[in-house]
Amino acid sequence: MAAPVPLRSDYDAAALRRLARSSHDPGQARRLLALAAIYDGEPRSAAAQIGGVGLQTVRDWVLRFNDAGPAGLLTGKAPGPQPRLAEHHRAALRQAVEDGPIPAVHGVVRWRIADLLHWLWDEFRLPVSKQTLSRELRALGFRKLSARPRHHAKDPDAAAAFKKTFPPCWRRSRRTRLPASP
Repeated sequence: MAAPVPLRSDYDAAALRRLARSSHDPGQARRLLALAAIYDGEPRSAAAQIGGVGLQTVRDWVLRFNDAGPAGLLTGKAPGPQPRLAEHHRAALRQAVEDGPIPAVHGVVRWRIADLLHWLWDEFRLPVSKQTLSRELRALGFRKLSARPRHHAKDPDAAAAFKKTFPPCWRRSRRTRLPASP
C-alpha cells in the first residue's frame, strides 16, 4: 500500500479544532475535525469515520488542505453546466439582431427565434434550444415585440359606421327599489 499524503506542517490539531469551532460552514468544521484527528496520530480510517466519508474523500481533503489551507475545505457551490453561448457568440448574436436580417441572404424580413437558431447553426454549428436562445436574448436586453395583427381588408369607415351611437335624449332608467325583507 502507498504511503499516505502528509499534512502540511504549519498547522496542528489544536489549531484545526479552534478553526472548526469558529467556522460558520458545518461541512468545513467536519472536515477540519477529521484532519485534526490525523494530526493527533489516528489512522486515516478513523478520520474517515469522523467525517462520515471514505478514505479517498479524506485523501482529497488532505490535498485540498495542503493546497489552500482551511479555505480549501469550505463547501463550494457546484459550477453547473457550461453556458452554450460564449462571449464571442453573444457579441455576434447582438450584432446580428441589431443589424437585422438581409432578406436576400437570410431569406427573412425580420428575425424570429427560429430564424436566429438557424443563423447560429449556419455561423457557428452551435445547437441551441428555443428556450435557451430566448433567455440569452433577454439577458442581452432584447424583448420579444410583435406587431398587432391587422386584417388587410379592414375599412376604418365601415367600422365607424357600424358602431352604435345612442341619441343624447335617452335617459337612464330609474333605479328600482328592492322590497324590504320581512
